Amino acid sequence: MSTLFGENAENFWKMIMFPAFEATFQMVIITTILGTVLGALVAIILVVTNKNGMHPNRIIYKITAFLVNVIRSFPFVILMVFFLPFTKSIMGTSIGVKAAIVPLTISATAFIARLIESAMQEVDPSLIEAMKSFGISDIRLVCGVILSEAAPAIVSGIIVATVAILGSTAMAGTMGAGGIGATAITYGYQSFNYEVMYVIAFILVIFVEVIQGAGDYVYRKMKNSKK
Repeated sequence: MSTLFGENAENFWKMIMFPAFEATFQMVIITTILGTVLGALVAIILVVTNKNGMHPNRIIYKITAFLVNVIRSFPFVILMVFFLPFTKSIMGTSIGVKAAIVPLTISATAFIARLIESAMQEVDPSLIEAMKSFGISDIRLVCGVILSEAAPAIVSGIIVATVAILGSTAMAGTMGAGGIGATAITYGYQSFNYEVMYVIAFILVIFVEVIQGAGDYVYRKMKNSKK
């Protein structure tokens, strides 16, 4: 009997599928926002303190870059396990959406930081030098010029990161975070109900297409506004 489209389908969607989608949306949205904010701060530190930056500082740059690279080198599942004590200490639990957001944000921060750093480094150096010649402050130079010029590339990078975060939430679900990943494993694979797995996989594809499409639209708008 069909779980998703049979006589008990309404209860299954209401009790299982919709809460799973809600948990996944919460993880993706919160993680993307926190990861973007923290990633931008880390990227600014990397750009400002590198050898060609406004305030070169080899020690700060090396330490920051090392931490980012270490976090990025961990597969997400291992990262979740590694940060379990830290997660429990600040969230009071090691399972559920709240707990998953901690390792998700840590992983996303490192990933997004590198994307934003790359986008900022692509800004025309002559423009930066011209702004410096006008005596613009460092804060205005970074926030008003470099980040502004790099904004389209940053948006494109964040879209890539959001899709990656969506995939990570599915893995987080297998570790007790809930969401559609846990639903696919528990009610699909482990219950030998491949209909659930296929439907969730299809829905994930739709999610990715929507995210990518929205990101591409915003990117084109921002690029056209700068012409």
